[in-house]
Amino acid sequence: MKRRNLLAGLAALGATGCSRIGDSTAFAGLVDAAQRLHRGAHRALGPGSGLAREFSPDDISPFFRGNGTIAIPSPDYRAQSATGFTGWRVAVGGLVERPFSLSLADLRALPQRTQITRHDCVEGWSAIGQWTGPQLGAILTRAGLEAKARYIVFRCADRLNGAPYYESCDLDDAFHPQTILAHRLNGAPLPERNGAPLRLRIERQLGYKHAKYLTAIEAVATIDGIEGGKGGYWEDRGYQWYAGI
Repeated sequence: MKRRNLLAGLAALGATGCSRIGDSTAFAGLVDAAQRLHRGAHRALGPGSGLAREFSPDDISPFFRGNGTIAIPSPDYRAQSATGFTGWRVAVGGLVERPFSLSLADLRALPQRTQITRHDCVEGWSAIGQWTGPQLGAILTRAGLEAKARYIVFRCADRLNGAPYYESCDLDDAFHPQTILAHRLNGAPLPERNGAPLRLRIERQLGYKHAKYLTAIEAVATIDGIEGGKGGYWEDRGYQWYAGI
């Protein structure tokens, strides 16, 4: 019931779009309520439990819309897209013992998780999709986090209003079994509008946390001092950092 009421309130604000929702004090209050209500429960359950609901293939939405950035005009991205992203690499670094980078072929060669989950957007719409990709936790384990690491920062290829898009989460969500780096949607390569070639799925949080067009994964001790210092592009503009649902 609490979750339904939260989403209903967000839907009422949805007509204004993300760029204006971020300036709404009503929005800030609603997402702050989500943070207070759910973060403690999620953390009490621990990273290995508290799974987001998974659905059946019959529940998959006929169309999974894009949101925010749906196309990247940069010459580099267009060249990568033309070759099926064969040269795309994701760097894994920061406070890790073994930094490395992964191609899409590398990511596909890792053990895969497929999950059918619901994406809830702050604009008031939801869609159910089937996502496939390796678990983020396995990649971080391979890198070996240093003791000082507390957060994971996700760098992206897209920019909004001239600023780079980025996101972050804590280690509980990073190692949650449903947190994956998705390269497939509904059995096909991820479309550009949905973040091709790679996006984060962090299933226990609202849609703006699911960073698209991933280029780098960085372990850090603090999110202070990174871009606007609040842990994400929209968080730097008033959204709550923890958007649990």
